[in-house]
Amino acid sequence: MVQLVAKLVTSMMLVMKMIVIISGYKVGVVNGVSMNYYAVSCPIAEFIVKNTVNRALQADPTLAAALVRMHFHDCFVEGCDGSILIDSTKDNTAEKDSPANLSLRGYEIIDDAKDELEAQCPGVVSCADILAMAARDAVFFAGGPVYDIPKGRKDGRRSKIEDTINLPSPSLNASELIRIFGQHGFSAQELVALSGAHTLGVARCSSFKSRLSPADPNLDSNFAKTLSKTCSAGDDSEQPFDATRNDFDNVYYNALIRKNGVLTSDQTLYASPRTRGTVSAYALNQAMFFFDFQQAIIKMGLLDLKQGSQGEVRDSCRAIN
Repeated sequence: MVQLVAKLVTSMMLVMKMIVIISGYKVGVVNGVSMNYYAVSCPIAEFIVKNTVNRALQADPTLAAALVRMHFHDCFVEGCDGSILIDSTKDNTAEKDSPANLSLRGYEIIDDAKDELEAQCPGVVSCADILAMAARDAVFFAGGPVYDIPKGRKDGRRSKIEDTINLPSPSLNASELIRIFGQHGFSAQELVALSGAHTLGVARCSSFKSRLSPADPNLDSNFAKTLSKTCSAGDDSEQPFDATRNDFDNVYYNALIRKNGVLTSDQTLYASPRTRGTVSAYALNQAMFFFDFQQAIIKMGLLDLKQGSQGEVRDSCRAIN
């Protein structure tokens, strides 16, 4: 019996070591960030962010999707540097006022966490880190995987509307998405995993109405009627990406198999032979999706980090110091 327990413990330790190796970010310092970055300077940082996020999502669960989307829109423009949080001024139109970002929500959650952190640990925790932690906590709140992220990002000093041209359009096909994500170092499989964030949230009619006339051959005819009904209420009317809009699960991928993807950029993942196999695998195996998603979003959270004099820790997330 003792030998059996010892073998089980050894096996569990090996699995944990494999996870450490696979993630690539569990050991030491990578690009100036580390898992325990605030362990001494602000040990309650993660607790404050998680509590702030949980309070907000208990009041409005739809904000989970908003936080994950905001993190993505931050990282794909100038890297994960909190540039999406900066307000426009009379001399500069910031990223958040780009048409691609006008539907973003949840800024007040980041503000609330920052205010509490400044009261406890002034000048220590960056807005970029708060956003990355908030997105992680939102995924877990919605029933998704639990994962840790490296901290230590610095806040950027640039936020310009013209930079948002780098955001992927909802009308892109798989080849175009693979190319754009590839420019950021992601594989086709990681593209499909990150697209699974659309297990949360909604799309506006303006982003999918072009599929309705002429009819997109990759769109189920009955689902096309559902989308048309949604759009009858106007361009700002909302259609959930899947049947469980506030739950982080693999229902999104099953919808793609039924040709019930809302956006062209969703359905193309099943239509294309280059990505169809991954969609099918995630539709069958939620645990596989969860594991691959957490690896991909950890990697995304390390895009083009600002370090040293390249960045700062903002006093307010809405303005450069």
